[in-house]
Amino acid sequence: MLITTIPQYVLGVTNAKVDLTTTNATVLYTAPSGADFNTSIVNSILVSEDSGNADTITITLTNGTTVFSLFKVKAVGANATIELLTKDLSLQSGEILKVTAATANRLHVVASIQEFAIHRTPQSAL
Repeated sequence: MLITTIPQYVLGVTNAKVDLTTTNATVLYTAPSGADFNTSIVNSILVSEDSGNADTITITLTNGTTVFSLFKVKAVGANATIELLTKDLSLQSGEILKVTAATANRLHVVASIQEFAIHRTPQSAL
């Protein structure tokens, strides 16, 4: 996703990964915050279940003290993998994606993310 009215450059791509070993809210990804960053784009969130038991996952987006529910008790079938996003999800600097499993040691989450910077890094700096 490219916002044509704002000059921006892909700074990097990453796969944020977490094995949900507890039922506590776990940070999946924190969008970089700083003068050089203006957005991160989450292209995909895959959730897989590997214990042979159906389960559920909750995903929230945190901005400061405000929490937004993206997926509330989303079902994941036994030994199944689901894609949660049908469109890209934009994150602003400092926003945090958190994931919570209903049951520990069943779910794994992988998010594919592009990080954009306001300024292009010159090749000589790499």
